Amino acid sequence: MSCSRRNFIAGAGAVIVTTGVAGTATVSTKSLAYEMEDGKKRYGMVFDETACIGCTACTDACREVNDVPEGVSRLEITRSDPKGEYPNTDYQFNRTSCQHCDNAPCVYVCPTGAAYTDAATGIVDVDNDKCVGCGYCLAACPYQVRFFNPETKSADKCNFCRDTNLAQGKLPACVEKCPTKALTFGDLNDPDSDINKVLNNKTVYRDKVDLGTKPKLYKVPHDKGEI
Repeated sequence: MSCSRRNFIAGAGAVIVTTGVAGTATVSTKSLAYEMEDGKKRYGMVFDETACIGCTACTDACREVNDVPEGVSRLEITRSDPKGEYPNTDYQFNRTSCQHCDNAPCVYVCPTGAAYTDAATGIVDVDNDKCVGCGYCLAACPYQVRFFNPETKSADKCNFCRDTNLAQGKLPACVEKCPTKALTFGDLNDPDSDINKVLNNKTVYRDKVDLGTKPKLYKVPHDKGEI
């Protein structure tokens, strides 16, 4: 795949459009969970903001299982400013990680094919051997979750533990280690999967859906009034 001047300009345009936009929207789960069924599976995740306690067990597990170097992270849990007054102070926690978009901008702008969507799982991943470190995917990602791995010298991000836990028949490390079961992982193409059971019974939203990225990371809102 060559990186022609026309392709570069198109990619640059995509960056201008996608950065700096922060829209969220509630979703109709039955219409969105099955809107794309390419491949044998289509893995997604639900993050329940009402269950997360900010313990960061998920980030520690991710780093250990996937050998993520210090100074970079595939997954972050951010804490809001305190809500309410002592002793009734509360915090809200949010997950920042790859959204595994069905319509992933990072894949479209990559000039070498290093950024790609795995047809068998729907997971957006990176081929380290093809990555040339151009940074186009980092700039194009509207969620700003990609980074350069200082050891592999390649773009890196969450891949749902595809090469580690999933390859061993396990759940992603973050899901396994969450003490409050705030994370649910599964196949969106399977109507009987755990993730679809959550989507069919909870109010959920996805970040920046107005960009048309079709993210597969769903979130149960902490406060429905904010959506």
